Amino acid sequence: MSASAAATAGVSARSGVIYIACAATAWGTGGAAAALLYRDAGLGPAAVSCWRFLTGTLLLLLFRALGRGRAATRAGDASLWRTLRSHRRQILTTGCGLAVYQTAYFASVEQAGLTVATVVTLGSGPVLVAAGARLLLAERIGAGALAALAAGVLGLVLLASGADSAVGPEPVLGLGYALLSATGYAGITLLGRAQGSRTSSGAARTLESLPLGFAVGTLCLLPLALAEGPLPAAGRELDAVMPVLYLGLVPTALAFPLFFAGLRTVPAATASVVALVEPLAAAAIGVTLLGERLTPLGVTGTVLMLSAVLCLATAGRPDVSGGRYAPHERTAHPPPDVALEEAAAPHLMRKEPHEHS
Repeated sequence: MSASAAATAGVSARSGVIYIACAATAWGTGGAAAALLYRDAGLGPAAVSCWRFLTGTLLLLLFRALGRGRAATRAGDASLWRTLRSHRRQILTTGCGLAVYQTAYFASVEQAGLTVATVVTLGSGPVLVAAGARLLLAERIGAGALAALAAGVLGLVLLASGADSAVGPEPVLGLGYALLSATGYAGITLLGRAQGSRTSSGAARTLESLPLGFAVGTLCLLPLALAEGPLPAAGRELDAVMPVLYLGLVPTALAFPLFFAGLRTVPAATASVVALVEPLAAAAIGVTLLGERLTPLGVTGTVLMLSAVLCLATAGRPDVSGGRYAPHERTAHPPPDVALEEAAAPHLMRKEPHEHS
């Protein structure tokens, strides 16, 4: 069974929440690795993002080949090119969205400071996702989800307010970058949900196209990295190796497949709130490893955000309107429209959960 099949097989709504929470936790550790590269290797934000995407692309391709086995590698490569030809728009959109989300956030931190960048990007992200999910995906936003959304955003504001911050040189420009970053995040979240909610083949396609999406993101970031300076400072090359490998592996090659697998059963608005675990992880690293301190206001925000995530994790079946297939558990008999779509595209399907390889 391939890695993509394993990720999408038999995912319940609760497991999907756990997958997304794990992915967000991994993303939260990326800031520490990036800080090491800024400090020890002399790299800038665009160069760090470009190296992260390039390393993540290579690792995803490696995992894909290992998951398929040596005998199927050539057929798998052909399948990858078929995916590129038949889903060019999705792959380009995903890659550009990832590049915008990552790089605009770093630019916002540089221009407006950490507090403004974090609050605007991660605070407006769930709002944009919830609005887009309602308008574009016909997802019904219940009262519980709205309450969790409000608690999560309020907690994020309190957490950022309770941390030390510095005002950047261009706060208004930084605000614009943060909104751009939030838009990129909302776009890839909604795209992943739209693909994953239709059929298991849609989820498999999303995961299969991830290496191509990151390759597109790498190409988007390459001109910025070249202008900024793509190589570590002289004599600091070895200082960059481990942080770059970590960025490519944990918050990229492992986290994003988990995130998109979770979107198979978790509504986009819910996923955006669960992803607020990311700044919690970053705050925990700052307190335990970097010597930063949280004020009582920051602690209150942390509790609110954790409460929002736990509320969503223990909730029942996702409430999705429009007759979409969003099972709490994977069923033996999907709705007729899903069954017909799967039957029409058998070459896109992976083995079912009861089959093992």
